[in-house]
Amino acid sequence: MALDDILLEAEEKMGKTEEVVQKEFAGVRTGKASPALVENILVEVYGSQMRIRELAGITTPEPRMLMIQPWDATTVHPIEKAIQKSNLGLNPAVDKKSIRIVLPELSQERRQEFVKIVKKMAEDGRVAIRHVRRDAIEAMKKESKAGGITEDQLEHGEKEVQKLTDQYIGKVDTHLAHKEKEIMTV
Repeated sequence: MALDDILLEAEEKMGKTEEVVQKEFAGVRTGKASPALVENILVEVYGSQMRIRELAGITTPEPRMLMIQPWDATTVHPIEKAIQKSNLGLNPAVDKKSIRIVLPELSQERRQEFVKIVKKMAEDGRVAIRHVRRDAIEAMKKESKAGGITEDQLEHGEKEVQKLTDQYIGKVDTHLAHKEKEIMTV
């Protein structure tokens, strides 16, 4: 495997890690309603686990309200149970064929708990990016021992991987700062 291929693969994996962190952040509650808050909650229906977004339409008719409209009316109660078990502090109200969730105002303590959760997600993302760096450097060293790349290329490659690592960790930190600000804004 050539040096460029190793670098491209590392950059691709770091980019995917950044996307995963952003998606996780979207699931953390702020003061306003967002479909991302509940769309990935798993529901036990039809003998398997399915995400709410696969079972229903999720809308935000008001800034602090979510409306979930299942395509199959028999899934209303399983969706309600899954939301209650999700540990998000949400209280769904069933209204015949739909579910309404009014988001309560967040207390300062609850906001700080969410900030801690987000910081842990960001740290997990940074660790994943560092794992990609380690794997890329190991691949380069293996390639160097096999005679595929020279010592100078190996050194240059390690510097490039470190630059990518710093760049993507910086991006995760930027997303963290933005999400933290969003959570703490009253």
